[in-house]
Amino acid sequence: MKIVIDTSSLLSLVRYYLPFDQNQNLFEFFKTKIESGEIIIIDRVFDEAKYLAKGIIIEKLNYLDSKKLHQKTTDILPDKKFFNQVENQFCNASWKNQLTPSEFENRKSAYLESADTKMILFALKEKKSGEDIIIVSEESGTNNDNKAFKKIPSICKQLGIEIKTLPELIESLQGIEVLFQ
Repeated sequence: MKIVIDTSSLLSLVRYYLPFDQNQNLFEFFKTKIESGEIIIIDRVFDEAKYLAKGIIIEKLNYLDSKKLHQKTTDILPDKKFFNQVENQFCNASWKNQLTPSEFENRKSAYLESADTKMILFALKEKKSGEDIIIVSEESGTNNDNKAFKKIPSICKQLGIEIKTLPELIESLQGIEVLFQ
C-alpha cells in the first residue's frame, strides 16, 4: 500500500504531533516510510511545504529536502475523462456560472497544476496499475471556502480513491507505538 500525503497533513504532523512525540518514534516512523516510498511526497506538495508557515515543515522534517524523495508529477497529465470531470463534476457550478469562459479556463488550468490535482492524478495512476493507495488530507468534504473546484475528499469519493485524515492514518498504521506526554 502506498500513501500520498498533502501539505496540510504534513503541517499538522509537525505542529501538533511531533512536539509531543517524546521518543521520536513518530518522527522516525514517517522518515522510514517516506524514504522507503511507502509514504509519498509529490513534488507539488514539497514546493508548497517550502513556503507554508515559514518553511516549518522542511525545517522539522529536514530529510524531505532530498529531491530523491519527491515523486515527480510533471509528466502525469489528465486523460480526457478526468478533464471532462473537472469541467462538469469537480467544479462548483455556482462559481462556474459567475465566471466568464476565459476566467474559468484560467482557474481550471491553475487547478490542473495544483498539488491537490496532482495528488489525485498520481493516485489514479497508481490505482490503475493495481496499487492500493490512500490519500491523506486534512480537508473536509464541505465546500466552505468559495473555491471554484471541489475539495480532495469529495473528488476522491467520486473517483473511488480511499482518503484518510492524519489521525485516522496514525491510528491505522502498524509497527508504531507513540507515547505522547
